[in-house]
Amino acid sequence: MMIHHIYSSLPTFKELKFHEGLNVLLATKEIDASTKQTRNGSGKSSFVEIVHFLMGGDVGKDSFLVTDSLKNQSFCMQFDLNGILITVERSAINKSKIHVMNDQEERLSLSRNEWILNLGRNMFKLSQQLDFLGRTPTFGSLFSYFARRQSSGAFFTPEKHSEKQQIYDYQIALMYLLGLDWKIASDWQIVRDKEKTLKELKKAAGSGAFGKIIGKVADLRTQLAVTEDRLEKIKNQVNSFRVLPQYKELELEADQITVLLKQISNDNTIDVAAFRDLEKSINMESPPPLNTLERIYAEVGVALPEITLKRYEEVQNFHKSIIRNRRQYLEEELLEINQRIEARELNRQKLDQRRAEIMNLLNSHGALEHFSMLQSEATRIESQVENLRLRFEAAEQMESTKSELEIDRHKLTLRLRRNFSEQDPWLREAILAFEGTSENLYEAAGSINIEETSNGPAFDFRIQGSRSKGIKNMQIFCFDMMIMKLCSERGISPGFLIHDSHLFDG
Repeated sequence: MMIHHIYSSLPTFKELKFHEGLNVLLATKEIDASTKQTRNGSGKSSFVEIVHFLMGGDVGKDSFLVTDSLKNQSFCMQFDLNGILITVERSAINKSKIHVMNDQEERLSLSRNEWILNLGRNMFKLSQQLDFLGRTPTFGSLFSYFARRQSSGAFFTPEKHSEKQQIYDYQIALMYLLGLDWKIASDWQIVRDKEKTLKELKKAAGSGAFGKIIGKVADLRTQLAVTEDRLEKIKNQVNSFRVLPQYKELELEADQITVLLKQISNDNTIDVAAFRDLEKSINMESPPPLNTLERIYAEVGVALPEITLKRYEEVQNFHKSIIRNRRQYLEEELLEINQRIEARELNRQKLDQRRAEIMNLLNSHGALEHFSMLQSEATRIESQVENLRLRFEAAEQMESTKSELEIDRHKLTLRLRRNFSEQDPWLREAILAFEGTSENLYEAAGSINIEETSNGPAFDFRIQGSRSKGIKNMQIFCFDMMIMKLCSERGISPGFLIHDSHLFDG
């Protein structure tokens, strides 16, 4: 696998074509060039940035790719991906879309995330760990060891491809690339996250409002013991307190009277409304007088015959009889309603008087009031005890968590040691590969130490004279060659290794 061709829609872009083996990108300097006319800015580092860009890398606001002269231009790269010749195209103006074409000229448009997942799967055999809660290896982090960037601060230490790279990121990445159990490094970060949270909680608990809420274990233990003792004593008083039987009976009777008085009030309201309706009905019952009928006909010029008037009088008398009977019935109803209201009023007065007597009797004695006060105080202290218990448990948990995390670190150290033992052939090959490369560069071969610590795997590199910048850069060179060799044997590499010219400074 290799990069074959890099080109751009930018007319002034110098096409780059590569062959198998070592490829060196040179910038020539004219013989008559002044000392101020250097090779810096000739595009050597930009080449690495373009490769990252085409491999789905993020484009920062300070990147040269987003300048006005370049943001509308597309960049292309032809390379081998898992045995297939792939051409990828991307532009800064539309950086979220990446166009990919295979050797059959089938063209796809992928999102940045889709392209990164595809690269991770085909280059490094990465799979999505959907059921894994911790951090996982990422394509971007793994690939950056094969194409270090000066702009990211990749030339300070061999184990980090970025100056800002977190410890968990390079531990997980290198464990994966070296064929070790990367999940151990991921679990280590879970412990670090818990320790960070615990540290923040302890800091908050030591001052401010949060500290007042939780408090210290020793103080809370004392407060809890004293308050629980108070609660036990007051509960004993409540349990030993005896209310006289007539108090309960009188309270029950007073409650029943209250219910009856409410019912009387409701019934009276209904009857008063009915009484008014009946009175209104009685006043409305009256037949029209005969002279009204005669006047109506006279107004239209018609005289009623005598027989018609007589018949009307008979009808009117009959109607009066009905009204009289109905009025009598309604008056009887009114009388009954009035009697019911009067009876209830008498009963209400008796009940009201009895309730007043009961309440005077209850209020005149302090036993019931004292008992109620004891119950209220017991409830209040019980709530206080529960609050103190929760705070005590929280504070105790904070202090015990530190010990638990120390145990977790110890367990992880044992897991790492066991994994190193199981994968000893891979570690041995890594050590020899680093030593072999350094031996070709220096008389005294360098060495790499990979050891288990209480904070995860640690990587130490030694080459004589390593304080100088040039030697430090060669540590990185030897490390990268070692990674390339091991990963190529396992089939989890991009198939190429890019070194910026900054690596050879010094």
